Amino acid sequence: MTKFLKKSEIKSNWVEIDAKNAVVGRLAAIITKILRGKNKNTFSPHVDHGDFVIVKNVEKIKFTGSKFQNKKYYKHTGYPGGIKEITPQKLSEKNKPEEILKLAVKRMLPGGVLARNQLKKLKIYSGEQHPHSAQNPQILDLGKMNIKNIIRN
Repeated sequence: MTKFLKKSEIKSNWVEIDAKNAVVGRLAAIITKILRGKNKNTFSPHVDHGDFVIVKNVEKIKFTGSKFQNKKYYKHTGYPGGIKEITPQKLSEKNKPEEILKLAVKRMLPGGVLARNQLKKLKIYSGEQHPHSAQNPQILDLGKMNIKNIIRN
């Protein structure tokens, strides 16, 4: 028999990740797993079991290959001929490096109300400082998880 937790039994933790030299896709996959709660043994796809994720140093994130210049993000305005495209390089030049990671994580989550609520648990900051030190976040080291998560220069 499968046991489902009640909303009062769910406890959300806080996880802090340093994105310095981290590969975007690998980082987004790890964040998505934590936001959905797939790293817990009580995972249910229809319940929000996920933890809060704090990502710092997002301006130092890396792409493999030439994706930084060549990858394109598309959106449509809804009007004829209204397709817009932007590259990660242009987002960085506009001082929006948070949007690069947020788009990657958002597109890895399943669509719907639950995914939008899970995305609200993602806190992205440029630089070392963040206002969530009172929550005592658990620090997650990407380099120790897998050597491919970090680009070595």
